[in-house]
Amino acid sequence: MSDQKETGYKRINFFKGFLTTERDWNEAEKYHIDKRMLHNRLFHSPGVAMGYGGDLRVGARARGDLSVEVQPGFAIDGVGHDMMLFDAAIKNINPEEFRLPQTIYVVLRFYEELTDFIAYKENLEYKGHRRVLETCKIEVSQTEPDIGREVELCRIYLEKGANRIRDARDAADPRANEIDMRFVPKAGRAGSFMPPAQRLRLQNLLWQIRRAGLEYSRRGIHSANNVVQCCNTVLMIDASNMCDLRNIFDLFYLLIESEGEMALDIDAHHPAIAQKKEFSEFRRHVEILRGLIAEGKFNMDAFNNMVSYQSKLNEIAQAAIAGEKLLVDVKEEPKEIAPKVADLKDWEGVKVMPYPKESMDLEGLTWILVDEIKILDNDSEAKHSFNIKEAKDSYRSRQKLKYPDGTVIEGVGRAHVGGFAEFKINVTPGRPVVVLRRMDYVYGDYELEIQVNNKQVGVVACTGTDRVHRWRNWPAMIAAEHVTESSIMIKQIALTAGRDVNMFHIWVYQPK
Repeated sequence: MSDQKETGYKRINFFKGFLTTERDWNEAEKYHIDKRMLHNRLFHSPGVAMGYGGDLRVGARARGDLSVEVQPGFAIDGVGHDMMLFDAAIKNINPEEFRLPQTIYVVLRFYEELTDFIAYKENLEYKGHRRVLETCKIEVSQTEPDIGREVELCRIYLEKGANRIRDARDAADPRANEIDMRFVPKAGRAGSFMPPAQRLRLQNLLWQIRRAGLEYSRRGIHSANNVVQCCNTVLMIDASNMCDLRNIFDLFYLLIESEGEMALDIDAHHPAIAQKKEFSEFRRHVEILRGLIAEGKFNMDAFNNMVSYQSKLNEIAQAAIAGEKLLVDVKEEPKEIAPKVADLKDWEGVKVMPYPKESMDLEGLTWILVDEIKILDNDSEAKHSFNIKEAKDSYRSRQKLKYPDGTVIEGVGRAHVGGFAEFKINVTPGRPVVVLRRMDYVYGDYELEIQVNNKQVGVVACTGTDRVHRWRNWPAMIAAEHVTESSIMIKQIALTAGRDVNMFHIWVYQPK
């Protein structure tokens, strides 16, 4: 540590006429090194710091031998040394150096090395190394890592006679001769490093899962309460600005397992729901998500895949209980039942229907098809005064895509970037209206302002995307107080810059 008294650290102070020596300069450097190491020890837990390079991840090599490849990354050891690996490195493991079978450890250790030696011919008394290289080395050890002098990158239980090292088939339960990264310490950082758009997408998804969990709970499925509580926990961690790629996969692991337990509960105690086609898809998506977690590839691509599959799982869950009655306690005194109020959440199951029906019973209300617009049908568009105006770009499209249940539909439609689309619909005054729009969901994550007769009535958020099952029917609800005439002009205005707003068919529903 730098030369210091009980009063504190001594920092060099330059003044006119101060004759410095190599000792002064070395102590000046040591002061800053010691202070940085003190900061690292007290403000950051030791381990791998996520977010640089490949996060020092260890992987098996394609050639299939007893060697591993370590990706670039940054780590801090227990005394506060910074350790930066700038390029991927190969580490060979010689089985003859160990008494197999046993667990071996791949660790990162800090080293200093004098470099840039110089000697002056005029006076050989003046010579020395001009630089000190702060570096690190990847080493293989047979003793449990000491966090005070090294950071564990992985461990491998190597069997006698093993001829190759593999990536773990299940990252949560590695087997012999597989790379085990469960014990890699993570360096502490404050605050979330998740991009704002991804964080908003995560928040929207969690609220959707929570709403679906509550609907299942209200139907007497007690295990759904665990799903709700998982969502509450993740939402609170996110509200604390502490949710990003360092912990999101661990958090979702518990959520996905809770959804799996709910599926078992439904299979055992709620056969009416379990026998539905949608619920078999629910179970399948739970297994897909378990597989994504087991792969252990915790990067942004894996996060996007996880969110997409979880979003589909949530839509399927909503569809599986569409029309199911709420649980009623027969011991309660009869109460006056308030009239059912139209709610956009009731339409979650309709989003994934390949062919919306002319009459649909949704959570106590019967919705009737009162009008529809066939996009790119000249008569239909003219009848409804359909137009796209003030767009930066607009185009026609023909797509052959899938709904989440696998149904393939070929459709033609229009799209616009910026500006707005307007059309006239025929309705019954004094009743709420739902405008249902078939869309290509690969272009999601945007907002639309809805106007009726040039008066703003709400904003519709088209959350999430899906690159595999791209058809969705996205609803927009207009409250009854805005439906004052038998013919109203709807205007949908793009609020999110640069996003394609597309429509391939429009259905108009009102309650019976």
